[in-house]
Parts: sequence; C-alpha cells; structure tokens
Amino acid sequence: MQTNLSDKARALARADEAETILRTCVHCGFCNATCPTYQLLGNELDGPRGRIYLIKQMLEGAPVTDKTQVHLDRCLTCRNCETTCPSGVKYHTLLDIGRDMLDQTVERPLAERALRAGLRHLVPRPRAFDALLKAGRMIRPALPKKIADKIPHSIADAGERPAIRHARRMLMLEGCAQRSLSPNTNAAAARVLDRFGISIENAPEAGCCGATDYHLDAQQAGLVRARRNIDAWWPSVEAGAEAIVQTASGCGAFVKEYGELLRSDPAYAERARHISAIARDLVEVIASESVEELRVATDMRIAFHCPCTLQHAQKLGGAVEGVLSRLGFDLTNVPDSHLCCGSAGTYSITQPELAQRLRDNKLDALESGQPDLIVTSNIGCQTHLGSGGRTPVRHWVELVDSMLS
Repeated sequence: MQTNLSDKARALARADEAETILRTCVHCGFCNATCPTYQLLGNELDGPRGRIYLIKQMLEGAPVTDKTQVHLDRCLTCRNCETTCPSGVKYHTLLDIGRDMLDQTVERPLAERALRAGLRHLVPRPRAFDALLKAGRMIRPALPKKIADKIPHSIADAGERPAIRHARRMLMLEGCAQRSLSPNTNAAAARVLDRFGISIENAPEAGCCGATDYHLDAQQAGLVRARRNIDAWWPSVEAGAEAIVQTASGCGAFVKEYGELLRSDPAYAERARHISAIARDLVEVIASESVEELRVATDMRIAFHCPCTLQHAQKLGGAVEGVLSRLGFDLTNVPDSHLCCGSAGTYSITQPELAQRLRDNKLDALESGQPDLIVTSNIGCQTHLGSGGRTPVRHWVELVDSMLS
C-alpha cells in the first residue's frame, strides 16, 4: 500500500512504524472474513481493511471526525485479523497509533470522556473496585439490568495458598479486577503449581498490567504502570525467579508486549525485554509438566472458551484444551471458536449492544455441545459470558484445582 504521510503525522514518535505497517497491507480483504464486527454490521469501515484505510487517510492529512472515532472504537482488538492476514500486518499496533492520534484530534463527548476516565480510575485499583463491587451486589435489584447483569451472583472465596517451599520459584501477576471478581483463580493456580514443585512468590507492589489505561486513551499512563510492575518484579527476577505467570490471558498478552512498548526507553528497554521474555501464561507452565500423573476420573462435559488474547495475541490456541484432555476431561466441540465473545477488556461497557450480540452468539456456540460447565482463561471473558445467566463459567485452573483437592 502506497503512503504519503503528512508533516503532522511524520512528527509522531511512531510515524516510521505506522508507515511500515501500512505498506505491509496489500488490501486483500481476507481479514474481513474473520472480523467479528464486520460479520455483525457488514460495513467495510467496521472491518480491519476499512479501519486501516481510515487510519491511512488520517495519517496522510485527510479531515477526521467523530465518525472515524466510532469505527475505530468498534474494533475489539481481538487480533483475529492478524491470525488470518497472509501479509503479517501488525494491525493492533497500527490501531494503537491511529487511536492515539485521533484522540488528540477529535474531542469525545463529555459522557464518553467521563465513562472512560471512570473506568481508568476504578478498574486498576483493587480496593476501590472491590468496594464498588460489594456495594453493587447489595443493591443489585435497584440497578439497571445492563449493570446488574455484570455483577456475579456468587464469588468463590480464595482458599489458602501453599507456603513457599520449592527450589523452583515464579512470580504471579495478581492483577486488579480479578482479585475481586474471582479471588480464587490465582490461589487455585498457586495450589496446582505447588503440586508440580513450583512455589509462587509475591510482589505486592505490582498491580494492574496497564492495559486498561493503554486502551482507554491514556497510553502513557498504561506505560507508567508497566514500568512500576517491572520495578516491583525485578529484585525477585535477579534473585532467580524463573518466570512471571499470568492467569488472565488479557494481562499476559500485554505484559508480553512490555519489551516492544518500552523499547525506546533507555532506562527500561532492557529490563522490559527480559520481563516479556520470561512472561508465561499459566497454561505454558503447566503444559510442560507431567500432568498425566494428576489425571482425574470424571464424566463432566466441558466447553472451553479460548480468549482472543490467548489464541490470537499469544498464539496459544489449543494449549488449554490439550492440558484438560491430558488430565482426563471430556471436551465438547465449539463451532467458530476463533470468534470473540465481546468482552475485550472494557468493550462490553463502552460498546454494550455489540458486546451482548457477540456474547449471545458465543454462548450459543459453547452450549451447542451441551456442556455441564464452560471454562476460560481470562477474567473479562469469564465475567462477560457469565453475565448471560446461562451455563456456569469458571477459570479452567479452578476446575482442575477442585478436581485435585
């Protein structure tokens, strides 16, 4: 694709990167075939190819309006198009560059600015989020249905974590919203890893991975959180922690990009690269162990929802299914398993109508094999699918932990 960036665009720190990505695209349109929003809306501008054209026009100096913002906002950043693309276009990177420039050009309506600011200041703060969640559960009947549905009806308490007793040690990203929405997930992961001779160390100063800020018009704030996590983890890394484990694939995908996002920061580039290199999704750690030794006897039918951040961003599609099969679980077939459920971080809040349609389609696919339980590996997907009030949804490691207890 030929490009002619404007002087304003050339002044951007990532101008060369954007131009390289644009020139990689051959506008074949294969991406539209697997784009969830294009399938729903049938509008070229609501597919990857159309959005690439919109970003190209903006970078070349064409006028942009709130309509451009609408089409870019509708993108889930599921990265399904990247899996499909024969040219290897780094679409999500171009989208980040385009959204950042657009946010500096077009002012959002006050209500949108308030919602996004509220999410940025609430979701990454565990104490504030937990307090609001508890209040929401108390007054659920009085809340609008769209909000009430997002509050889990039951939350499993976290059991005890094993003491640090093994030579093999790893860190775990504790996350932010997951601490309140599913506090047992990380505890269950620690217990399962303990069975494989791996102890989980704590780095209390580490918090939100930074993705919430980064994808809600505050990229620099997201990178500040990334640097804070690197500082929190680094002493343990230097002391021999072999990996940083993530139980939420959305967080894991972002941590694995720290090295790329901070490559121009002289104070953090090398450490960020190392952190990304040792970042591991939970399934990567468990899949390398002798899981057959823990094989369970059960006739429970399980449907696994593979989050986009696991299969398209981290390229780990099929990994969890493989572990569950090795453990003895009966997995159902899930049609169109490559499609997004509509959670996509805060997308289910900023784009509720599209998110609900995608959720219902995904639940139909997951339930087509009549499973007893749906399991996933990302807290956002877990909460979003659970809001449908249909088949119960849990994190897959909680299921494994419960069977081994």
